[in-house]
Amino acid sequence: MFNKIIKRAHAHKKSAKSGHHENSSNGQQFYEVVMKHASRTATATATPAAANSDPVPSPSPVPLPRPLVIEHLPPLREVPSSERPSLFLRKIQLCCILCDFSDVSKNASAIEIKRQTLYELVDIVQSGSFKFTENQDDLVKMISANIFRCLPPASHENTATETGDPEEDDTFLEPSWPHLQLVYEILLRYIVSPETDIKNAKRYIDHIFVLKLLDLFDSEDMREREYLKTILHRIYGKFMVHRPFIRKAINNVFYRFIFETQRHNGIAELLEILGSIINGFALPMKEEHKLFLIRALLPLHKPKSVHAYHNQLAYCIVQFVEKDNRLAEPVIKGMLKYWPVTNCQKEVLFLGELEEVLESTQPAEFQKCMISLSRKLGQCLNSPHFQIAERALYLWNNEHIISLVAQNRSVILPIIFEALERNMQSHWNQAVHGLTVNVRKMFMEMDTELFEECQRRYLEKEAGAREQEEKRELTWKQLEAVAAQAVIG
Repeated sequence: MFNKIIKRAHAHKKSAKSGHHENSSNGQQFYEVVMKHASRTATATATPAAANSDPVPSPSPVPLPRPLVIEHLPPLREVPSSERPSLFLRKIQLCCILCDFSDVSKNASAIEIKRQTLYELVDIVQSGSFKFTENQDDLVKMISANIFRCLPPASHENTATETGDPEEDDTFLEPSWPHLQLVYEILLRYIVSPETDIKNAKRYIDHIFVLKLLDLFDSEDMREREYLKTILHRIYGKFMVHRPFIRKAINNVFYRFIFETQRHNGIAELLEILGSIINGFALPMKEEHKLFLIRALLPLHKPKSVHAYHNQLAYCIVQFVEKDNRLAEPVIKGMLKYWPVTNCQKEVLFLGELEEVLESTQPAEFQKCMISLSRKLGQCLNSPHFQIAERALYLWNNEHIISLVAQNRSVILPIIFEALERNMQSHWNQAVHGLTVNVRKMFMEMDTELFEECQRRYLEKEAGAREQEEKRELTWKQLEAVAAQAVIG
């Protein structure tokens, strides 16, 4: 009998290897584990019998459990109370089986049974009749079996294009979402439930679990990323012991995105979580948080796909400056460091973010970076792209920015005066021309004497430039005349 059990185990092991597939609805993987366990039991029982010289009848083999398959189970409310705990556990085990969504018509029955079972579990969890102190291990295993998976290749990988706009790709919808959504709902209810004991739950919601959740943020399905965002935020709020680890892990995701891949679908969602976290930072701010701003958030301005998450990034940056005004200087200098050169859309976004930062900037911090900032604004004023020039001129509609400029007009006006005059003389866009007139008039009314002095210097510079140009042209004419005489001679 022992030999028969061994042969059956080996035969099943071979068939499991040859027929292994991601679809585990046939229960092969589960069945293989049970068979190995039965074989070990049989071996341990048979060994004493073989060692005994007296003919002892072989023990009967341990009955092998039937392979776990997706089968219809009765609703909990239709069975006696004494049978409900075991039935609930069977339902959790049933939901551990993954369905194959590559051919929905072929597996429609199994898919629908599992969906109904998951829906029943969600209903039980929401009603409060389920006690999270029981079956936590099985519940988390079921959740992990469903959500933790290898994500499909990204759209740009399927098309063999390395540089593409994620927003221009076709929207991907996870085929297994009818099941995933319900599993995520169960996980969310488990996290937020007041009955969930943190001391016990942190054995299951550990660092490895958090890292796997972060990996899923790269999913192309926006619905999944929204659930992940809510769940990770709730974990951060409830499990205080995980907070430093979560911040560090998000930091590492940003590093890999900035300096390696330049591709990630969940940066916006992660920044939304961070925006809420930053809002809760206590003062004085820790050095760790300041380094996070300088080393992770500011470099996020660099990738080409910044427009996909810029609103969330700008919110986080402004939160830092509002928390600690002294951070305005490194933030502005960091933005100037990563200022786009050839991407007009990014430049418009930067100007909008710069206005928000300047609104929270105090005069002492503004003075430390006003020279380099004024030079960059002067370049933006003369941009041939009218949206950039227009957005830069709109900065002077902000009262706080006007007050900062007015206090330092003796430094700022000489730097940007030339840019204003060039717009007056040669910019092709009428809207930009009209806004330039208004800004120029504002400076004139702010300090007439300074304005006239800047105008005098500008005219002198222009006259000197024309004189140099005339000399250059005269020199070329003389050279051409000498060359012509040499040819004739």
